[in-house]
Amino acid sequence: MKRSTSSSPPDQVFGAIADPTRRAILDLLREQSTLTAGQIAARFAAISRPAVSKHLRVLREANLVHAHEHGRENHYTLDAEPLGRIQRDWLNQFAPHWEQSLERLKHQAEAPRPRDEPE
Repeated sequence: MKRSTSSSPPDQVFGAIADPTRRAILDLLREQSTLTAGQIAARFAAISRPAVSKHLRVLREANLVHAHEHGRENHYTLDAEPLGRIQRDWLNQFAPHWEQSLERLKHQAEAPRPRDEPE
């Protein structure tokens, strides 16, 4: 299969990562740079191979994984770029809110505590 050079819309990426099985597939490919469809399916004994293939198709359509043909097998690799784009274009906008929350927590943790009164 050919690698698509078009970018994935954020909703398509969010839809792809909304499913826990697809996130687990991405985790597998993060840990192992290349796996065949059979190797991926073997890690998910509770679901059928056709179901794993459907999950891989959703991930391919979101450009989160790419399939490379080697003989009769497809070897899958992770492409985290669409996730990085979401972080840069959307999630980073929330950083000031996180930083403010962390700053408040730091002040609370470092604030002097009232002493216990002797009984």
